[in-house]
Amino acid sequence: MPAVFLGADRYRGSVFPDHHPLAIPRIATVLDLCTALGWLDPAHHRECPLATDRELAQFHDAGYIAALHRADAGGIPSAADRAQYGIGTLENPAAPGLFARAAGAVGGSILAADLAIAGHVVFHPAGGMHHGHPSRARGFCYFNDVVFALRRLEEHGLRRIACVDFDAHHGDGVQEAFRDDPRVHTVSIHEAGRWPYTGAAEDRGGGRSLNLPVPEGCNDTEFRLLLDVVVCPALQRLDPQAVVVVCGTDALSGDPLSRMVLSNLALWEAVDRVLAMAPVRIVLGGGGYNPWTLARAWTGLWGRLRGADFPDVLPPAAQAILGLLQCDLIDHEAIDPAWRTTLADTRNPGPVRGAIHALIAGASAGP
Repeated sequence: MPAVFLGADRYRGSVFPDHHPLAIPRIATVLDLCTALGWLDPAHHRECPLATDRELAQFHDAGYIAALHRADAGGIPSAADRAQYGIGTLENPAAPGLFARAAGAVGGSILAADLAIAGHVVFHPAGGMHHGHPSRARGFCYFNDVVFALRRLEEHGLRRIACVDFDAHHGDGVQEAFRDDPRVHTVSIHEAGRWPYTGAAEDRGGGRSLNLPVPEGCNDTEFRLLLDVVVCPALQRLDPQAVVVVCGTDALSGDPLSRMVLSNLALWEAVDRVLAMAPVRIVLGGGGYNPWTLARAWTGLWGRLRGADFPDVLPPAAQAILGLLQCDLIDHEAIDPAWRTTLADTRNPGPVRGAIHALIAGASAGP
């Protein structure tokens, strides 16, 4: 079955104010790069549908859904909605078009589960909003589409599902949603001491969560070792029927909201290894606030999922797309010239520090 890319034109442009980390182009740039490379054709591309209010209410509070509708229509939430639901803050601003983007992420994750059950490996980069809570916006996430993907897999009768999260920020909303659900196991490699300040190594999430908070500067060698001796053996023991990967790109070197320094090669290889462990496979997006590293990582990830040949140097049309990107969070002199001309990073090996060995020892000790 061909790999499927889920996207939509609603993700062109931004509903976020200029100062917001999500004001950068994300999905649109990936779509444009994939098109420029000839990697996006009708056989591989599907439109993200909008989740209905009834579908959203399967996890989110009805009052919260109504408040998001009001915020979308008016753009200025009331003080009561801001206090109760976290909408209209600097972190989670409100603007026209926001509801459709958030509901589309959920609709796409539900469809992703259905397509994965049918045998496709599915890439849904607008998904991965793993901080959303039932009645509160959190961490730039309004609806938690990851929860919907996992629940849909459960509706299809699956009883061993792994959610593996490589975002630099711990997926607190997902772990909490399945704390008492024996069918879903969560694995997260994220940066220690980073917002939302959850996901400690000793937090086992009801006995089915594996949290690996790495120190800043986590390099390819350390990341690979954690996969080799902790993550992959844990998944082998679980023998999952399905895996859902949250593939935020904020763990890559050059992202302004984390201090991990992975190459996209390390991230791609990690996704490949996890997907090989189950017959039902979904890859979602997530964080990522450097428009160059995000676009290259997700475009390259899609190329690997569909088995494309990679150019050593991007063609002029693709270079032009990357050349137009801007980001207020990144100093001009910090922009690597390779970010505009290639897809693949150079590898970033390094020493394995004591904090990584401590994580391995703690994971080996069990709950």
